Formats: sequence, C-alpha cells, structure tokens
Amino acid sequence: MGFVRSKFLVKLMALAAVMVLVMVEGNMGMELCNMDENGIRACRPYVTQPNPMEDPSEECCGALTKADLQCLCGYRNSFLLPSLGIDPALALALPKKCGLTPPTDC
Repeated sequence: MGFVRSKFLVKLMALAAVMVLVMVEGNMGMELCNMDENGIRACRPYVTQPNPMEDPSEECCGALTKADLQCLCGYRNSFLLPSLGIDPALALALPKKCGLTPPTDC
C-alpha cells in the first residue's frame, strides 16, 4: 500500500512541476541557463527525437555561446529536459558540435 501511495505522490509532484513550467512559460517566456525562448527554439530541432537534425544552425550555436553550460549540464539527469521534449544526450553533445568546450565534469 505504501509503495502505491509513494508512486502516486511522485507522479503528482512531477505533474505539478510541469504545470508550473507551463504557467511560467506562458506568462514570461521560457529561459533556461541563460538561454531564452528563442535560443531554446533554435536548438530544439537538434536535440529532439526521433529524427534530430545533425549540424546546429548559427542561431542555435550563438544562443549556446551565451548559455551557462555548467548549468545546462546540471539538467542531464533531470526530468525537466525530457518533459520539454529534449533528449539529454543530444543536448549534452550540442556544445561540442558548435565548437564550444563543454564542462569537463559533464
């Protein structure tokens, strides 16, 4: 009985977090680790499955140059990126494709 309740609470908390993200995104626009909504949108085709584009655009790479890569690395095991439709493995590979040096511990 406790396991079922715990599982329900985890799902409820995840749903609440996604709802908060949707409300924030709708009201203020999305920003993640110094990437604004336009930068995230520019990079989305390169970090979403099932058919990600291979070579990132100049607009995407420009947004990544302004991003806090260490901060982005912190989301690699988070539910946030998948909840936004972003594949964490593809996202972590993107800075290198843009000629940027990713954090060493990422």
